[in-house]
Amino acid sequence: MRIPLRKLKAIILFFGTYTDTKFLGKVKLMKLFYFLDFTHLKQYGTPVTFDTYVHLEHGPIPSTIMNLVDTATEDIDNSFLADTITIERPLGTQMCRMVPSRKFSEADAGYFSDTEMETLKKVCARFGDKNTKEIEDASHKEAPYSRTKSLETIPYELAAEDSDCLISKEEIKLLLEL
Repeated sequence: MRIPLRKLKAIILFFGTYTDTKFLGKVKLMKLFYFLDFTHLKQYGTPVTFDTYVHLEHGPIPSTIMNLVDTATEDIDNSFLADTITIERPLGTQMCRMVPSRKFSEADAGYFSDTEMETLKKVCARFGDKNTKEIEDASHKEAPYSRTKSLETIPYELAAEDSDCLISKEEIKLLLEL
């Protein structure tokens, strides 16, 4: 992963501010990161976080980000994300709802390029009011997930196999090596 922690926190705050938090559990958050990275990759040739994605039952997950969020759900006070989110566990569910500690701000926006901000907005417009099942199903239809098997690392180059990708597999490989 090649993203500063402050930028990662800003992404979480953006998702927490511009999606319906009643649906923002850990699984949905991981899919929002997936769509942020792979949507940006398909349009501009590079992901935003550069995290390593893994094929799990409920869809692709960014491994390092998932570990940070897991730590937050287990012990928020000692987590790197303690100043960014709180965790709620709604009664009668297994959900760990991610609640932002504050709204996304103009200062947070300074961490992003114009294309990254545009992509953040697109992802929230598409999935902001969707539940976990809907975003999970959408991720399963994408080539990076459907062309890999359980527990495999998902190569970014597989995004080139989706019909909405504007970048070739070779260009993606080259841009990721830079």
